[in-house]
Amino acid sequence: MRFLLLFISIFGFAQEKESFYFDFNEYKFNSEQQEILQSWMNSNKDIEVVKVEGFCDRVGTAAYNDTLSYKRIKTVFEALESSVNISDVIEFKGFGNSFVQNKQQELNRRVDVYYNQLRKDVEKVVNKEEIKVVNLDSIVMNSKIGETIRLENLYFYNRSGIVVPKSKPVLIDLFEVLKRNPKIKIEIQGHICCQTGKDEEDIAKVRAVAVYNFLVKNGIARDRLRYKSFGSSKPVYQIPEKNDEERNANRRVEILILEK
Repeated sequence: MRFLLLFISIFGFAQEKESFYFDFNEYKFNSEQQEILQSWMNSNKDIEVVKVEGFCDRVGTAAYNDTLSYKRIKTVFEALESSVNISDVIEFKGFGNSFVQNKQQELNRRVDVYYNQLRKDVEKVVNKEEIKVVNLDSIVMNSKIGETIRLENLYFYNRSGIVVPKSKPVLIDLFEVLKRNPKIKIEIQGHICCQTGKDEEDIAKVRAVAVYNFLVKNGIARDRLRYKSFGSSKPVYQIPEKNDEERNANRRVEILILEK
């Protein structure tokens, strides 16, 4: 564990909002909106983004627009992540078309970014804990077909499939294990915490797919991988959990060894 001194504080500042707009049925920016977003980020280096919300117009089904709103969120977040400060407890919410619609439909095709201005004149001590990547290679090689292995310290932003920056070494470690051992095939299994019943937003699947896509993007053959969502059906601890430790244990991604 290490301690890092940061000269920042958000106390005393009201939350602010900026909106960015999309063309009909699109989740990527046109050139004009891309330039607007980039200009805004260049002018707002001293902010911390705390919430990102996505919206769609009324055209299309509710399910389709829910998915589209999260794709729009992802587009904006990927740009923000490389340019501005992101809160460790950032919140994502896709509304689809389930909100009070503006009569001007083009104003409904948007993402709202909520942020705080950071002060540089107040010293804040932040407990910066390193992510420790376990020896995954040894664990996998000593495992048996049919055994599941939890990906320790793999954390995602709230209600999303976006891995927090400090957890990226975990994904890299998994990729390297599979690259060094081409006979291994795995199933990536997603789990959530805190709720029983149906995972309405299918966050468990979103996170399993995020791991799958990372591996495929970096060259692991698709026929070596598959993914599955268990929602909250296989908790480590009984729901409702008693504390953060139990919630983190239930909110996890595991790999099932299929072949070696």
